[in-house]
Amino acid sequence: MAGNRRDFLKLAGLTAVGTTAVSSIKAPTAAASTADSHPEASADGVRWAMVIDLRKFSKDDALIERCVEACHREHNVPNWEDDPKNEVKWIWADDFETAFHSQEFHFIREDLKGKPTLLLCNHCDNPPCTRVCPTQATWKRDIDGIVMMDWHRCIGCRYCVVACPYGSRSFNWKDPRPAIDEITADYPTRMRGVVEKCTFCEERLARGLEPACVEACGNEEIVFGDLNDPSSKVRQLLAERMAIRRKAGLGTQPEVYYVIDDPRTLQETAPAAVVDGAEGGDHA
Repeated sequence: MAGNRRDFLKLAGLTAVGTTAVSSIKAPTAAASTADSHPEASADGVRWAMVIDLRKFSKDDALIERCVEACHREHNVPNWEDDPKNEVKWIWADDFETAFHSQEFHFIREDLKGKPTLLLCNHCDNPPCTRVCPTQATWKRDIDGIVMMDWHRCIGCRYCVVACPYGSRSFNWKDPRPAIDEITADYPTRMRGVVEKCTFCEERLARGLEPACVEACGNEEIVFGDLNDPSSKVRQLLAERMAIRRKAGLGTQPEVYYVIDDPRTLQETAPAAVVDGAEGGDHA
C-alpha cells in the first residue's frame, strides 16, 4: 500500500510541477538582480546567518575535515567513500575558484588559490528549491528563515535538486543506513528515495546550541547568529569585513557569507598603491 501511495504521489507531483516549473523558476526581478544586494532585515523575528572566515581556514586544512565529520556524524549522513556516485553530503569542500566561479579574481591571494572552501545549503531568503516541490516537503520557516526538509513528505521527484543552484541537496539512491559508520540515536535516519541537506542544525538551535560545524571549529572560523540583530556578531563582522556570497547575482539572497579580507589588516601589510589603486578591487 505504501508503495502504491508513493507511486501515485510521484505521478501527481510530476504532472503538477511539469506545468508550473518553468513559471516558478523565473528570472529574479530587477530589485533582486543586483550582484550582492540584500533586502532590509525585518524588524520581527530571527534570521539565522553564517559567516565563514576563509583566511582562518586557509591556515589549517584539517579544520574543514573536522567540520564535515562533526556535521555528518551528528546527522547520520551515510559514508559512501567506496561508491562516490551515491555520495550524500550536508557540508563539503571545493576549491575556492570552483566555489566562486561566477566571480573574477584576477590577482587572487596565494593563501586562497586552490584552497578548499567549506560549502553547504545557503538557506536563501528567496529559495528556488521550495517553489518547485509538489508536496511542500521543503519550505522556508517563517520564524527564522531556515530552509527545512520533511523526509516523510518527500516523494523523491528531485525537482529541488535541479532548482538549487548551489548543489546543496543530495538524493539517497540506496538505503543510507548500511553506510552510516555509527548511528546517532538522537537524530532520525533517512530512507532510500528521499532528498536531504543541511538544516542549520535546527534541532540543536532548539536546545540553545550552535550548529555542529561551528562548535567543531571552536576558534571563530565560523560565526553563526541572528542577522536581524544589529548587535549580533554576524552583523558586526559583515559591517567591518569584506565578505562575498555564492552566486548572489541570481537573486536567491543566500545567507552564508565568506570573509575574504580585513581591509584594516590589508592596509597595514600591503603597499598603498595596491590597496588604494585601481587594482585594489580585484584582490580577493
